[in-house]
Amino acid sequence: MTHVVSENCIKCKYTDCVDVCPVDCFREGPNFLVIDPDECIDCAV
Repeated sequence: MTHVVSENCIKCKYTDCVDVCPVDCFREGPNFLVIDPDECIDCAV
């Protein structure tokens, strides 16, 4: 199951967090970002 990053990510137009993710675990929904827990390495970036 994926997780919504935070309420602030809903309708966010900036994807700086996606750019710095070392394992590319972010997925974009229609108006939100989620983290794929199977890909995430908990790096805290």
